[in-house]
Amino acid sequence: MNRKKLFGDSGIILKRKWKYLTLQQKLTALFLLTAVIILIVNLYMFALINKMTGKVEEVYISNVSLNELSKALDQVQNSMEEYLNTKSSDAMEDYYRSEQVYHELVDRLNTQVTDNRMLLTEKNIRGLSGSYLELVAQAIQAKRGRNVEKYGKLYEDADMLYEEILTFIYGLNNAQFEDNSQNYQVLLRSLRYMELISVGVLLFVLLGNISLIIMSTRSVTRPLQQLARAADEVANGNFEIEKLPVWSMDEVGTVTNTFNEMVENIRNYIEQLRETLERENRLKERDLMVQSHLKDAQLKYLQAQINPHFLFNTLNAGVQLAMMEAADRTGQFLENVAEFFRYNVQKNDEDAALREEIHLVDNYVYILNVRFSGEILFSKDVDESLLNVRVPSMILQPLVENAFNYGIRNINWKGRIELSVYQKDREICISIWDNGAGMEKKRIEQVLSGHVKEQETTAGAGGIGIKNVMQRLQLYFHNQAGFRILSEGKNAGTEVLITVPAEQEEPSCIV
Repeated sequence: MNRKKLFGDSGIILKRKWKYLTLQQKLTALFLLTAVIILIVNLYMFALINKMTGKVEEVYISNVSLNELSKALDQVQNSMEEYLNTKSSDAMEDYYRSEQVYHELVDRLNTQVTDNRMLLTEKNIRGLSGSYLELVAQAIQAKRGRNVEKYGKLYEDADMLYEEILTFIYGLNNAQFEDNSQNYQVLLRSLRYMELISVGVLLFVLLGNISLIIMSTRSVTRPLQQLARAADEVANGNFEIEKLPVWSMDEVGTVTNTFNEMVENIRNYIEQLRETLERENRLKERDLMVQSHLKDAQLKYLQAQINPHFLFNTLNAGVQLAMMEAADRTGQFLENVAEFFRYNVQKNDEDAALREEIHLVDNYVYILNVRFSGEILFSKDVDESLLNVRVPSMILQPLVENAFNYGIRNINWKGRIELSVYQKDREICISIWDNGAGMEKKRIEQVLSGHVKEQETTAGAGGIGIKNVMQRLQLYFHNQAGFRILSEGKNAGTEVLITVPAEQEEPSCIV
């Protein structure tokens, strides 16, 4: 009961505080709240997925440890054989070093008696390893004492134990790999379920945020709609409207209060004039017509002074002020669109520096990301020393547009486009790669041979297709340019690779 009362009191306090916030404060608080909710959910999902990924990585640690143990055993055996054959100080140092490493790895193995087959194998490996190291040490000592018969026998015994230990390690490694593979499949399925759950949670949060924004903005737009309807009535000369309710004390509430007072003052003034006319009509019956016309003229004059259009314009100014907010992204979008079309017009029959072509691609990708809500992941790896290389204009943007339209636009995974510019030997390479739908070999041959209809390879914005790009490249670089399309097939992504000579001849003026 007390808890319900506490929550109820908190809700009332929040409503009161919300009522007295300005429009800017309300919008800021609303966007911050939705951003914080999305951030928290993303961080939580990221932590869960990272935890699952860590468990997947831990699955095969045991196999890695056994591989290290096997390598260390080989090093001990090899160093021992090297010393027995050469009796060199380097071989002795290798032996001591490898023996220490192997001993440390063996100490990590199980020492407890257990029914677990794999743990029992570890215990056996540990026991055999101790005997093996002891035999190796004795063989080396016998070699140092020049006891040939003894170190030969000890070497044979150590070699037998070495083979036996390797057999145990190999068997244990296979058993653990089989067990780990099953665990890996389970963890992998869990990770996929977690991804689906993450998408579901994010969609739920997104819908919740949209609902929150709609409900919050409705508290702003509803009074504005009522105010607009009332202003239309006043503009048409109807002053007998009901007083508008004030939902908040922000800018909209202030304008609503002012509007109510203005309408009330107009109504009172008109009423006073009417009463004055009636009183004077009763006092001066003789001058009724004159006084009546005079008062009527005064009434019309005063009404004309009030000017309903002035009231309506003032209301519109208040509405615009209330709905005004920062529009930097809109300005940036329009600027990018303007630069994109300006480049199309100016560079239609000219060549251009790679710097300009890449800047056009940046503008184009920015416009696409505004249109499609940031769905395109675009990255560049450009050798800045090549930015001044001259190429035909409008050769990169159509290829990026094709990569988007036919590569990543309709795929079910996150689309990515990469632009690379680098020098290899005596050629400058320009690569446009996407991780999208890919192309079959037959389709690539059709495109490169020009047997595909132009509308199938033509970019929608500029009307410049792949065939057009290839022809202009060959003309500009006197048939020394290369144009290749690389793909492993369906859903394997596509790379368009342009190569031009690093030492360029005088280019053709027709591009």
